[in-house]
Amino acid sequence: MTARLVAGARLFFLSAFLLAGIGAFGRVVGWVALTTTLGPTAYLLLAHPGSVGARLRSAVLAHASAVAAGLACLAAFGLWDHPSIVVQNHDTARQIGAQALAVGLTLFLLEMLDAHHPPAAATALLITSGISRPGPPLYGMLTGLALVLAIAPLLARAASNTAARRGRDGDGS
Repeated sequence: MTARLVAGARLFFLSAFLLAGIGAFGRVVGWVALTTTLGPTAYLLLAHPGSVGARLRSAVLAHASAVAAGLACLAAFGLWDHPSIVVQNHDTARQIGAQALAVGLTLFLLEMLDAHHPPAAATALLITSGISRPGPPLYGMLTGLALVLAIAPLLARAASNTAARRGRDGDGS
């Protein structure tokens, strides 16, 4: 087996296990915990655990900044109770403004905090588009993020330790 195939299979199984578990947890508690920001976050944490973007500090500060920017832009543009772009089937000029400003503000904060984690931009968009609006949709997204940030590094470390043991034992063929 090639190393690339083994690495790909590892990522396939780890990410599928992680995200299915988070989705199932969300169903149990009645929230949508599996949102689009989780995929790229899981990828960084599982595939590139040593990168700057996968550092827990970067991921937590980045998503926290995105949540703050998203909520501030919802309030500033008067969109707190506005229907989501999914319900409307389009976005309004105010939503576009809030989305653009929230992502820009998030990227500014990531630079100022030296907390580079690109998936946070998706978090800002999910909030300002109304998809992860304040209330249960936001709680679900935050729960999903917390679970990914807590579990993915453990899975990556366990998989790395298993691979290292196999290599030491000569079973890595």
